[in-house]
Amino acid sequence: MSGRPTAGWDSLTASEMQVIRLVAGGATDKQVADRLYLSPYTVSTHLRHAFTKLGIGSRVELTELLLEHEVACHK
Repeated sequence: MSGRPTAGWDSLTASEMQVIRLVAGGATDKQVADRLYLSPYTVSTHLRHAFTKLGIGSRVELTELLLEHEVACHK
């Protein structure tokens, strides 16, 4: 057991965080894949896992949640 939580921000892997930051910035799965040298399938998998861990279902929700999270972390 890794000790990593199963939900919330602390449950996300470094790869998932890289992907969601780029997606929240407006990048497509293909653009993220090209930038991170991954397959679009791998990007989609990371994104799907992040959505599940964060309890969201869309890129819009992801963007809003990430902005809120980053503002809260910098207070």
